Amino acid sequence: MERVTGLGGPFIKANDPKTMAAWYQKHLGIPFTGTYTVFQFANEDGSKKPGYNVFSFFKKDSDYFAPSTSPVMINLIVKDLFALLEVLKQEGVEVVGEPMDEEYGKFGWILDPEGNKIELWQPPE
Repeated sequence: MERVTGLGGPFIKANDPKTMAAWYQKHLGIPFTGTYTVFQFANEDGSKKPGYNVFSFFKKDSDYFAPSTSPVMINLIVKDLFALLEVLKQEGVEVVGEPMDEEYGKFGWILDPEGNKIELWQPPE
């Protein structure tokens, strides 16, 4: 079974997500829309291909990373989310929350051995 196929992106808690995004935009040239940005995948010739990475800031008091207390969460791209979650459960990996099927794809969450939350994302076709 194919598991992780790519990095969806880093998510970071911040005291002021909008100020952080503005700093990254001003000093590093990363174009943010509010508190997130999308990096479109591209072929070697520069033409776009399906997929993208997301870099996002969340409010420090956001419970989106719960039950983890870590200020960072990574998002990993997977091919068949629901099948992978079943395999991970059988392997004793802690699955948290209920998987979601949304406009932006399918999402599920697990905890690593140190309690860091990992978001598994199956992008829409």
